[in-house]
Amino acid sequence: MAPVLEKQLLGAAGAGDNNNEDEEGQSLWTSILSEVSTRSSSKLPSGKNILVFGEDGSGKTSIMAKLQGADHSKKGRGLEYLYLNVHDEDIDDLTRCNVWILDGDLYHKGLLKFAVSAQTLADSLAVFVVDMSRPWTIMESLQKWASVLRDHVDKLKVPPEEMREMEQKMVKAFQEYTEPEEVTPASPQRRAQTAGEDESVVLPLSDNTLTHNLGIPVLIVCTKCDAVSLLEKELDYREEHFDFIQSHLRRFGLQYGAGLIYTSVKEEKNLDLLYKYIVHKMYDFQFSTPALVVEKDAVFIPSGWDNEKKIAILYENFTTVTPEDPFEDLIIQPPVRKLVHDKEISAEDEQVFLMKQQVCVFVDIVGYFLLSVCGSPVGAAANEGVLANFFNSLLSKKTGSPGSPGTGAVGAGVQGSAKKTGQKPGLTDVQAELDRMTRKPDSMVSANNIPPPTENEA
Repeated sequence: MAPVLEKQLLGAAGAGDNNNEDEEGQSLWTSILSEVSTRSSSKLPSGKNILVFGEDGSGKTSIMAKLQGADHSKKGRGLEYLYLNVHDEDIDDLTRCNVWILDGDLYHKGLLKFAVSAQTLADSLAVFVVDMSRPWTIMESLQKWASVLRDHVDKLKVPPEEMREMEQKMVKAFQEYTEPEEVTPASPQRRAQTAGEDESVVLPLSDNTLTHNLGIPVLIVCTKCDAVSLLEKELDYREEHFDFIQSHLRRFGLQYGAGLIYTSVKEEKNLDLLYKYIVHKMYDFQFSTPALVVEKDAVFIPSGWDNEKKIAILYENFTTVTPEDPFEDLIIQPPVRKLVHDKEISAEDEQVFLMKQQVCVFVDIVGYFLLSVCGSPVGAAANEGVLANFFNSLLSKKTGSPGSPGTGAVGAGVQGSAKKTGQKPGLTDVQAELDRMTRKPDSMVSANNIPPPTENEA
């Protein structure tokens, strides 16, 4: 009996060891699956879209290419496509964020259907780009492109339940905004959810906040803010002007729940801040930069921070305007300056030019003739006779138009010659008259001065 009992005990012990191994193996697989599931849920989502709107020349392509890391940008037509690389160092994950840049011509607004659909709208962010070097275009541009986006969203026909959920998400994000901590992480990191986050107390929205809720985050990017100094120097802009512009931008931003950021590609101002804020809004990365309102060319207003009371602080600097004044009453487009080299120069009429040349030739001939006569040994009477004949021959010709035929014998002869050759008898008449007088000066003098009779004639 003893050997049999011993065998049974050994078998039971072996079965217990196998059960322990199975449990350990199952626990290991459970742990691996749990880790994979966790990594999969925390993986950066793909298919996110940034929709960029703005006027031609506002710098929308340049600034997005700069965020992409490109040294130069080639502006296209219609609908441009770029992408931003987004890296999460916590889980060593990389994804691409699509960037769609709509042309500044309203003719191409129909191309938005290729950038965003009813299924991808919830994963989109809208960026309105305005140009600080042309501040008089800012508000008109914002209103135009916001209207284009609203019309496109309406045409998508998103189911009402989904649209209401997107709008509520925007309201909640705006209401739950809190000032970030001052500690800035070395690189973008995903935000860790806290247990008490859902229990935070929120305040109701003011009357002018999110009145145009598109259901997606909106960001206003003001480019070329290095032009502030140029506006002060050349157009006499003062602090009042820049505060007036900022107040209108922020009041417009409240209607859409939008953030606002001033940038400069030329001076590389706030570009890194712009990138971090975009990935914060789209991928829920940690963000630790508070609102910046001190420097007039580096303003940053995160979505959810602003309200009417904070905007009213700007009104204290107003001296010649009021907050209710229309934007275009103070921010006026300067008159266009015409460059000197652009002045049109019209050519002189050909006949007028020839008449002037004819007069110049006449003056030269008269001067030559007077020198010839004054230099010859003739009397005053002879000089008067020759001059009289010369000017009479000139006056006998019509001076109404260059090259008109004369009435004298010489003029008639020249006229006949002109008719045969097809040339105008302008300078030819003068030359013929001059040749006639220079060939026979003695006969002309004899005709006017008769010599005394000789002794035989007497």
